[in-house]
Amino acid sequence: MQSVTIYSKENCPYCTRAKSLLKQKGVTKLNEIRVDLDSKAREKMVEITGRMTVPQIFIGKTHVGGFDDLAALNHAGKLDELLTGLS
Repeated sequence: MQSVTIYSKENCPYCTRAKSLLKQKGVTKLNEIRVDLDSKAREKMVEITGRMTVPQIFIGKTHVGGFDDLAALNHAGKLDELLTGLS
């Protein structure tokens, strides 16, 4: 299973949905970086993703994007492959 990092904020419904989907897919260890608690982390997130919204999700070194992107990968049947490192 690939490592998963999620940049998130408290009370973010899309963050909650993303974490729930990842849990359903068997992700037991999630590196969560709370950008509402760490302004430097927010700056880094924007620098590496070019996006200001959360969640921003990385599976291994692959930037997946936000929840909609994660859900689209799942719907296309590609999320499991990415999580297991087969893609």
